[in-house]
Amino acid sequence: MTNLPPPAEELRFLDAELRQLDLRRAALLRRRAWLVHTLQAAAARQPAPGPGTAPAGPPAGTGAGARRPEATAPGVQNVLLVLGGVLLTIAAIAFTLVSWGHLGIAGRALVLGALTVGALGVPVALLRRGLRSTAEAVAALGTALTVLDAYALHEVTFPGTDGVGYTATASAVLAALWAVYGVRLRLRHPLPLAVATAHLPLLLWAIAVGAGPYTLTAVALATAAGGTAVALRAAPLPVRIVAVTGALGTGAAGVLSAGWLCWSASGPGPAARAAALLLVAAALALVAGRFVPRPEISMGAAFAAGLCVVAGAGGVLRVTVPGDWTVPGCLGCAIALLAAELTPLHRPLRQGLVRASVAVQGFAVLWTLPLVAGCVLGPAVRGARPWSGTPQDFRDAVFAGLPRPPYAGTAPLVLAVVAAVLVVAGRRTARRPAVTVVAMVLGWAAVLVLPVVLRLPYAAGLVAHAVVVAAALFFAAWSGRADKRLSPPSLTALLLALVTSVGLALVSLASEPATIAVLVTLTVLFAAAGLRPGPAPFTAPAALCHATALACAIGASAGRPPHHTALLVLAVPAVAALIASRTGGARVTVPVEAAGAAAGLLALALAAPEPPMLALVLSLCGAVAAATALRPERRAAGWAAAALFLLATWVRLAAWDVAAPEAYTLPVTGPVLVVGLLRRRRDAAVSSWTAYGSGLAVTLVPSLLAAWDDRHWLRPLALGVAALVVTLAGARHRLQAPLVLGPAVLALVALHELAPYLTQVVGALPRWAPPALAGLVLLVLGATYEQRLRDARRLREALGRLG
Repeated sequence: MTNLPPPAEELRFLDAELRQLDLRRAALLRRRAWLVHTLQAAAARQPAPGPGTAPAGPPAGTGAGARRPEATAPGVQNVLLVLGGVLLTIAAIAFTLVSWGHLGIAGRALVLGALTVGALGVPVALLRRGLRSTAEAVAALGTALTVLDAYALHEVTFPGTDGVGYTATASAVLAALWAVYGVRLRLRHPLPLAVATAHLPLLLWAIAVGAGPYTLTAVALATAAGGTAVALRAAPLPVRIVAVTGALGTGAAGVLSAGWLCWSASGPGPAARAAALLLVAAALALVAGRFVPRPEISMGAAFAAGLCVVAGAGGVLRVTVPGDWTVPGCLGCAIALLAAELTPLHRPLRQGLVRASVAVQGFAVLWTLPLVAGCVLGPAVRGARPWSGTPQDFRDAVFAGLPRPPYAGTAPLVLAVVAAVLVVAGRRTARRPAVTVVAMVLGWAAVLVLPVVLRLPYAAGLVAHAVVVAAALFFAAWSGRADKRLSPPSLTALLLALVTSVGLALVSLASEPATIAVLVTLTVLFAAAGLRPGPAPFTAPAALCHATALACAIGASAGRPPHHTALLVLAVPAVAALIASRTGGARVTVPVEAAGAAAGLLALALAAPEPPMLALVLSLCGAVAAATALRPERRAAGWAAAALFLLATWVRLAAWDVAAPEAYTLPVTGPVLVVGLLRRRRDAAVSSWTAYGSGLAVTLVPSLLAAWDDRHWLRPLALGVAALVVTLAGARHRLQAPLVLGPAVLALVALHELAPYLTQVVGALPRWAPPALAGLVLLVLGATYEQRLRDARRLREALGRLG
């Protein structure tokens, strides 16, 4: 007897053999493809046969020279069959519609009966011979003929009946006949056609009997239920596709109709009937989702069911409770859907209901958005009319000149409830920080709009918003991490505090005492929060900004002009520089310095209309910049200080109506030359152009331009003496920049002084003398050109050897 291996060992052996066969088959297929390609290429390279020569055929058994067909045999067959069936159907329609009246009653019955029976009976014989495709084509012609039979029967036998009712009956009969015909002969197309037609009878009968909108909606839902049942129980894929499409179409129409009836009802009764239809649609969706094998489809069905339930409840609430409570009622229904997590429903159904609840809660939050946006952006309108008088209540202060959203009395409740739901749900989710941030924003919005909704007095509303700012700052400052970095909730609280403080400051502009009190409070709150290292990069600049606004408000309250208020504003850059010097390069340094610089720019803008005050403000800003430059890491601020001092000098000179350019240029030339001298002493390799070029040009060039337009002798004389001194100094120290600028300016000054005399000499000469003199000069230059080039080269080398 043969010893058989264990089943597991034998299975491994067979798998190994099969893998070897697959590898061998793949190698043979690759070899065959290469051989076919080689033969085709060889056949393409063969020359065309001459006259009388028989073309060489392909190698036997290869088929390489045969032309590849562009269409398969089954494809050609299907095209022919479909085209034949379509042509026969068109001919039958033309016969029924056009030639029907030319035959008698017997002829009509004989022709239609013969055609229909023949078209429906021939597929039986074709199926016995195995010609299924041809049988399908002929059967399709038969089904089309049955429709024509129904039409002809109505025209001849029942001409007086209602067309809609007859169509309903005919569609029901045809759907039943096609279903039986398709099941008995096992053909593919009759069953999908019967299912599609079966969606029509109920709706057509309801229309025929004059049913109302509620009945039509119920019929649409019933039709959708039937299509759903067929889709869940039918095995063939085409039947399921048709059933699903019809169920979705009629179900969507029924749900939309029920929703419109529910939300447009004028009383509780009609609204309740429409809500009942929505509940039926929800139940239908849940049942369909329960038996659908794909989880995503089940989830979508449950989502639609949840929306239908909330829509029905909201429609009933709309006509039974005040308008402000419709959205909270829908929100309550949405929250009740969350209880699906505690039910034994399948997980996709529970997830769909939860997502429907989340969607409704999102719509409820969007409903409150106009009120929240008005509370945030509305105070900006108040800035255009500051100190116009204390309003009647806080709502008038916020919505000054803006339309108020209707039915917003329950907006704080909606925001607070959604925030509470998020807080409770966030404990069981992995994205707890994100959920906490969203809940915090919603809670802030609820508190923000509460004084507006309650129409609190103006002072009470200001206090409420100030408390919001203080609470947000406290949370951001004292709930930070140990590494001085803000967590997402802390950062969110800080941003909310900043937004609320800006709105509060703008709302306080309605009253002068309120403005000063609010700005003082905000400055103190943000300064106190700035003591903590975490929020300091945000709170310290905010405190400086509020302090700047406070300085402007104090100046305006004192009745001082803007250029006097600029001196108060300058206290903010000074404080910012002091704070930045104590931070030691921390993260708060740059934001504080930026806030101080912005306050300084505001002070300059306020003092700009008065040049004397502008000069004073520029000098004070220069002093602050100079103090900042004392810090080793801020040495570059010294350039800003020098520029500010120079601008202050120029503005003061302009205020004194000083027009001499030397008064503006000499304050620049002196310090620049001193700096250049000190730099050359430290580094002898520095060029004289770098050290002295800019300083000398700042004074010499403007003075030279002024001297050319000056009719007096004092400025040219002083400029010539200065140019001579510069030239001698350059010659003494062998510096290139003074030796170039000094002689050039001196020559131009001399030319300016000698210009009148040269003009007289030129006028006294004959007219032919200038051209002759120019030609003589050109001849001399041409004769000594090489020598002049050599001399110029030597001069350039000599200048290059200078410093």
